[in-house]
Amino acid sequence: MTARLPSLNGLRAFEAAARHLSFTQAAAELNVTQTAISHQIKRLEEELGVRLFVRQNRALTLTPQAEDYLPGIRAAFNDLRLATDRLLRKDDDHVLTVSTLASLAAKWLLPRLAAFQEAHSGIDVRITTSTSLVDFQRDNVDAAIRYGRGQWAGLRADWLMADELFPVCSPELLQGSKPLKCPEDLRDHVLLHTSNVNSDDWRLWLTAAGLPADFSKQPGVTFDLIFMTVQAAIDGLGVAMGRTAYVQEDIARGRLVVPFKITLPTDAGFYLVSPAGRTDPPKLSAFRQWLIGSVQSKP
Repeated sequence: MTARLPSLNGLRAFEAAARHLSFTQAAAELNVTQTAISHQIKRLEEELGVRLFVRQNRALTLTPQAEDYLPGIRAAFNDLRLATDRLLRKDDDHVLTVSTLASLAAKWLLPRLAAFQEAHSGIDVRITTSTSLVDFQRDNVDAAIRYGRGQWAGLRADWLMADELFPVCSPELLQGSKPLKCPEDLRDHVLLHTSNVNSDDWRLWLTAAGLPADFSKQPGVTFDLIFMTVQAAIDGLGVAMGRTAYVQEDIARGRLVVPFKITLPTDAGFYLVSPAGRTDPPKLSAFRQWLIGSVQSKP
């Protein structure tokens, strides 16, 4: 049986309110009243049977269920905007399409993007996610954020940030009955893994920490996408192997902590990639300048 989709207006209200952590700002963005946003959120919660927001001392926070729901909703709205734009666009000079990895978009790029939109309201950003390399002539993409060593033939690669490996967990897990004072204490905890390109992260870090490589083969839980692994760590399911770009925001907000001082630098990093040998359109120049400046000014 196919599940009935919840109200689209409710989902729009949820995405905006979750991004701003404010019903008032969400109402201003969607050009409705705060009361309308409140009613739409309440109806959505009733449809889903799940509480999405918690009010504490005039502050608005997401429930764990909403934290898990939000990345998929953001991605869905971005896909809808991109599909509609491709159908209707006649002049795409104001539309900037950026390709990146789904987890990097959810955990790193999207939380920063509001600042770019505020500074460049005339540029309409479209985010598309893929693990495949971009064909700039075929895919109608202006730029991509990719992980590697910056050597791609025929492409310009602007350095964004390095990547480091280190375990992360929830504050509650760190303060629990099973200590995490040294790497050997990981024997008493569930290890959270990410498959595919990040599948070797635990083995690499454990080796650097002086532990046997097969230590990483103890029972654990594996996810397809790193943002799911990170969310599982936030929820207290176990200890995840974090990568800088995917966990720095959650560490800054206190949702994750770093139990050990051992970090493992990787030999690659993240780059903004675009076609070489041609003059950039103003929209791409503006995005490049903003993104590099954002990375340099904020960890």
